[in-house]
Amino acid sequence: MISNSPTPRGRWALQSLNFFMADMQAGVGPFLGVYLLAHGWQSAGIGLVMTIGGVAGVVMTAPAGAWVDSSHNKRWLVAIPGLCTVFASAVILLSQSFWPVALSQVATAIAGAAIGPAVAGITLGMFKQAGFNRQNGINQAYNHAGNAVGAGLSGLLGWKFGLPAVFWLAVAFAVVSIISVLSIPRDSIDDRAARGLRDSQEPDSRADEASPSGISVLLHCRPLLVLAACLALFHLGNAAMLPLYGLAVVAAKQGNPSAFVAATIVVAQATMVVTSLIAMRMSEQRGLWLVLLISFVSLPLRGLIAAHFIKSWGVFPVQMLDGVGAGLQSVAVPGLVARILNGTGRVNVGQGALMTVQGMGAALSPAIGGWLAQYYGYAAAFETLGAFALVSVLLWVLFADSVRKASVSSLEPASAGAFS
Repeated sequence: MISNSPTPRGRWALQSLNFFMADMQAGVGPFLGVYLLAHGWQSAGIGLVMTIGGVAGVVMTAPAGAWVDSSHNKRWLVAIPGLCTVFASAVILLSQSFWPVALSQVATAIAGAAIGPAVAGITLGMFKQAGFNRQNGINQAYNHAGNAVGAGLSGLLGWKFGLPAVFWLAVAFAVVSIISVLSIPRDSIDDRAARGLRDSQEPDSRADEASPSGISVLLHCRPLLVLAACLALFHLGNAAMLPLYGLAVVAAKQGNPSAFVAATIVVAQATMVVTSLIAMRMSEQRGLWLVLLISFVSLPLRGLIAAHFIKSWGVFPVQMLDGVGAGLQSVAVPGLVARILNGTGRVNVGQGALMTVQGMGAALSPAIGGWLAQYYGYAAAFETLGAFALVSVLLWVLFADSVRKASVSSLEPASAGAFS
C-alpha cells in the first residue's frame, strides 16, 4: 500500500541523502587531480584517467535509467553504488598506478550514473508531478550544501592530515548516504508515479517494454534532443574547468593544494545552494527555458575570467559562475525532462539517456582540456572550453519555440505528439 504523501521521516531521509551523496556521485573529484599530481602524474595522464571513468559512466547511464523505471527497489539502486565509492577510495589509497586508478574511476562513474536517475525517480515517486519541481529544488539545495560542507572538511582534513584523509571522508559520506536512503519508507515511493505514469492512466505499450531504448526516446522527442545537444556541448567545456583551474593555480604556486581545491568547491556549492532555490522560483514564474539559457551563458564568461586570472583570489568569480550554471541546471534539467515525458512511463529512461549524451561531452572534456593545457597553456584551454557553450546558447535560441512549450509548467501528460 502506497502512502498518499511522504512522511516527515521520508522527507528528512531524502534530504539527508541529498546532503551526503555528493561524494558518491563524483568521488573525490578535483582532489584526485592534485593527489595524482603530487605523485608525479602529468596533466595529460590525469585527464586520460578521468576520461576513462567518464566513458564508463556514459555507457551505464541509459541502462541505469531503464532499470530505475522497471525496478521496485529504487533505494538499493542508490545504496549499492555507495559501496562502489568505498571500493574506489580504497583502490586509490593503496595504489597510484595507472590501471588501478583508472579502475577506481570506472567504479565511481558507474555509481554516479545510477544514483542520478534513482534519486530523481524516488523523488518523483514520493511527490508526484505536482510536487516534483519544488522538492527537486529543495533536494538540490541540500545537495549543494552537502558539497560545500564536504569540500570544507576535505580542505581542513587534507591540510592537517594530508590528502589521503580526503578519501576517508568520502567513505564516511557514502556510509551515511546508504543509511539515509534505506531510512526512506518503502511504501512512500509510488513506482507508477516514479516512472511518469498517473494513477488514472493505463500504461501504453511503450511504457511496458522491458528494456525501453533511451536513444529512441531522444530521437523521437525534439525538445529532449535539443536539450541533450545543448547540455553535451556545455559539459564538453565545463567538466574539465574546475580540475584544470585547481591545477593551474597550484602549478603557479598560488596556494596550498588541498585548501585551494576545497575553496573552489565551497564557493561553487555555496552559490549553487542559492541558485537552485532561485531556479525553483524562476521556473514556476518564468518557465524553465529562461533558466537554462542563463546557465549556458555563464560558461563562456567563466572561461574568460579563468584564462586571465590564474590567481588564488580568482576562485571567487570563477567558481561563483560555476555555481550559477550548475545550480540552475540541477533544478531545471530534471524538471524539464519530467514535464516533457509526463505520462509516457519513461521519465527515468529519458533522464538516463540525457545523462548519457551530456556525459559524452563531460567524458571527453578532461582529455581535451588536459591536452590543451599541456601543449598550449592553461589560458588557451580555459578560453577554448568556455567557447563550447556559445554553441549551446545558439542552439537553445534557434529552437526556442519547440522547447518553450515544454518549459511551461504543466501537469498534463505528454501527448503522442511529443514523440514526433
